[in-house]
Amino acid sequence: MVNEKTIVITDDEGNEKEMEILFTFDHEVSNRSYVLYTDPEDDQGEVYASKYNEGVLEEVTDEKEFAMIEEVFNTYLEEFYIDEE
Repeated sequence: MVNEKTIVITDDEGNEKEMEILFTFDHEVSNRSYVLYTDPEDDQGEVYASKYNEGVLEEVTDEKEFAMIEEVFNTYLEEFYIDEE
């Protein structure tokens, strides 16, 4: 489930966890939507990415797709740090 600020994921054991959304984006070429999110309780700041369609999350397994997401994330970081200065 996706709303404006948080996302609820279910782990392999069936436990639900609320995650904080960094941002979402639509990729025009693949015609897919993506969400990047973090665990607010994780001090390491790991970032997760999933495809989503009408609130249903899907794992990203394709290496090319993951590379595209990583490129978008790096651009996001660059813009974030520029805005912070």
